[in-house]
Amino acid sequence: MSRLQDGLERSYEEFEILGDCHHSTSLETPIRADAWELSSETKIHRIEEHFREIMHTLGLDLNDDSLQGTPRRVAKMLVNEIFIGLNPEKKPEIRLFQNTYRYQNVLLEKNISFRSFCEHHFLPIVGEAHVAYIPKNGVIGLSKINRIVDYYSRRPQVQERLTRQIAEELERALGTPDIAVLLDAKHFCVMMRGIEDQTSSTITTEYRGCFQKVERREEFLRYIHSKSKPA
Repeated sequence: MSRLQDGLERSYEEFEILGDCHHSTSLETPIRADAWELSSETKIHRIEEHFREIMHTLGLDLNDDSLQGTPRRVAKMLVNEIFIGLNPEKKPEIRLFQNTYRYQNVLLEKNISFRSFCEHHFLPIVGEAHVAYIPKNGVIGLSKINRIVDYYSRRPQVQERLTRQIAEELERALGTPDIAVLLDAKHFCVMMRGIEDQTSSTITTEYRGCFQKVERREEFLRYIHSKSKPA
């Protein structure tokens, strides 16, 4: 084996280990500077052609009525739905409202469902987010928390990064560091490949500001696990 081939083999092995460990290399999603030079329609067309080749290589008969439209359906789904969070134009606008009630306790939005994709294997991540903050100068609409979670979820992700990106965006929008985020998710790359474990889930947290104090953190966790009683 040549020195170049040996080096490539080691690189591939290192990347494989990195992916199997689900390790994140950066807080920011790795997006190229020229990512938006192509229109959405151009991206759809290119992905359609590439996915058609993937299906062909796998041995599928693309003349079959059921499969003919699959490459374009997949391309449209990736660009317009699953990875729409890569598009900065789709980032939710967050308006800060005056805290007229002078509310200064924990405000929690829990059980926010989210769907993302593991950037190492391009398989789904499905789970729930629990997000809390303590208002300072203002508050935001409750649905905006859901939209922030959804926006950052709709891109190739690592759960640790997603947790921090949600916290970063809320801190910017609210002007306060008093933020807590907890994600509890199942990874299909664990469920469908490798160990093929069907029952485990992954929990990641980000505690900032006053939530770094034990009593506030315990309050946050207690609210998450509380059950709402019917009226």
